[in-house]
Amino acid sequence: MFVDSHCHLDCIKLDEFDDDFDILIQRCIDAGVEHMLCVSIDMHKYPHMLEQVQGYPQVSVSAGVHPMAEQSEDVDADALKGIASNEKVVAIGETGLDYYYNKDNQKSQQERFRTHIQCAVDLDKPVIVHTRDAGRDTLDILKQENAEQCGGVIHCFTETMEFAEKALELGFMISFSGIITFRNAEALREVARQVPDSRLLIETDAPYLAPAPFRGKQNYPAHVKHVAQKLADIRNTSIEHIAEVSKHNYYRLFHPCQ
Repeated sequence: MFVDSHCHLDCIKLDEFDDDFDILIQRCIDAGVEHMLCVSIDMHKYPHMLEQVQGYPQVSVSAGVHPMAEQSEDVDADALKGIASNEKVVAIGETGLDYYYNKDNQKSQQERFRTHIQCAVDLDKPVIVHTRDAGRDTLDILKQENAEQCGGVIHCFTETMEFAEKALELGFMISFSGIITFRNAEALREVARQVPDSRLLIETDAPYLAPAPFRGKQNYPAHVKHVAQKLADIRNTSIEHIAEVSKHNYYRLFHPCQ
């Protein structure tokens, strides 16, 4: 059985599931997915996300604002800690830095990132980190804000082995997505060969980044098994082994309420 450590269930278009969220969840379960972490990217949409997954013990949630969210969406520490007190919330984020798309608001991104980490430390909940073209600043801020006290995960990992080693030194997990199945991702596959079993997570980032052979189509958590299979191939092991170690690491880090 698999765990999808990072997805956005509230962003999945339900057309192919007969416009029925129940059918989406059941198809994931039928595909061997026993738990999913539905990750917040927008404070305004958070109440709807929480309501949508409330009746499903197979789903936990996070609380936070994506670094690419509008600058006008303020992140107040007290408000963030308030919504994160819900028992369904197992993590803070996703947060982090994205200089690829947002080169002009680096300071505001950094301030927002620090607020998330501080809340995570105060609440003793792990932080979910997004980073793109901002590796040095991401690591510097994690260190400066004592993120090793709360731990967390570098999600949808696309960085170098050097970055991975520094994140591992901080006690962070490394999560791989469908990107490792892409034809031009050999450098990333080399990193995926080297991350220790004890720090490995798998994810879909659904509805984005569908793995081969579904690239270009809408992603959903049932496809996490294709990420697991590719990791097994890369690491010369079985899909059952990848499923087991990633599941164990997920429950060890996030402590979902079931």
